[in-house]
Amino acid sequence: MNDAPNPNWFLRARLKTRQLLLLIALDDHRNIHRASEALCMTQPAASKQLKDLEDMLEVKLFERLPRGMEPTLFGETMIRHARMALTSLAAAHEDIVALKKGLTGQVDVGVIMTPGMSMLPKAIARIKSTAPLLRIGVQMDTSKVLLNLLQRGELDFMIGRIIEEDGAGGLHYEELTGEPACAVARLGHPLLLRRDLSLADLATQPWILPPPGSVLRHRWELMFRRAALAPPSDVVDTTALLVITALLQHTDALHVMPLEVARYYASLNALAILPIELPCAMDAFGIITREGHLLSPGARALLEQVRSVAKEVG
Repeated sequence: MNDAPNPNWFLRARLKTRQLLLLIALDDHRNIHRASEALCMTQPAASKQLKDLEDMLEVKLFERLPRGMEPTLFGETMIRHARMALTSLAAAHEDIVALKKGLTGQVDVGVIMTPGMSMLPKAIARIKSTAPLLRIGVQMDTSKVLLNLLQRGELDFMIGRIIEEDGAGGLHYEELTGEPACAVARLGHPLLLRRDLSLADLATQPWILPPPGSVLRHRWELMFRRAALAPPSDVVDTTALLVITALLQHTDALHVMPLEVARYYASLNALAILPIELPCAMDAFGIITREGHLLSPGARALLEQVRSVAKEVG
C-alpha cells in the first residue's frame, strides 16, 4: 500500500468550501445545532457533510460528547488548514476586486544605485502604463540603510544586497544579477583612443573613488594588487555624483562605477566608458522581502515587473 500524500486528493474527494466553513463553525460553537444555524443549514445536512468529510479522510474529526463536540487531533489539524485556506481565498477575492478597479494604493520600495538607474525605472514605467493611480515611493540608498527600513516595515520590498548574514533573519533573498564595474572618463579623454589599455596604464592616472572602507574601493584596490601593481595614490574620495561628474568634466581623472550606471550616463553624453574590461565587480544584488509578509496587489505587480526586466537584461 502506498501511503505517500497525494497533493490532488481534495480534487478527487470534491472537498467543498461548505465543509471547511462547517469545520470552523464547529470549532467556534462546539455544538452541531448552533454550528448549522450559523451556516443557515439544517442539522441533518450539517451532520451529513461532517460524516462525508470524516469518511473521505478515514479519521474521526470530532468526539461527540453529551454536551457538545470536541475536535480530535485530526480535527484540530483540519480546522487549522481550513482557516488558512479560507483566509487565502478571502485575500484572493480582495485582490481581484482591487485589480478590477485598477491598482491603487501605495507601494514603497528601496533600491541601490545600479538597479535604481535602469531596472526599477523600467519596471515602474511598465506598471504605470496599466495602473496610473498606483502611488510608488522610491528610496535610493545603501543596502545597509534600506535593510533597516525594510525590517522596520517602512518598505514593501527592496532591491539590494544582504550585507551580513547575521542581519538576514526574517528576510527572503531572490538573486537577480551581478554588478560588474568599469572605468569612466570625460568625453575626449586621451585614453579613449587606446585599444590596448592595461591595468598598468590605469595605475598611473588620477582617480575619483568611493571612500576607503567601501566595498567597491576595496575591490578596486584588490584589482591592482592582484596584478602586482600599487593602487594609484592620486585620488579624490567622494560618492557625490554631481561632484564626480563635475570633476570628470574638468580633469583627466578616471572614476570606477557599476557598468549599468556608467551606460546610463554615457547615453546622456555625460561621460565615456574606457575600452578595458576591469577584473572588478560588486556582489550580486537581488529582491529582498520580509518572510511571511503578504504584499499588496500593487506591490506584487511591481515586483513581477522587476523580475521581468531583470530577465531581459540578465
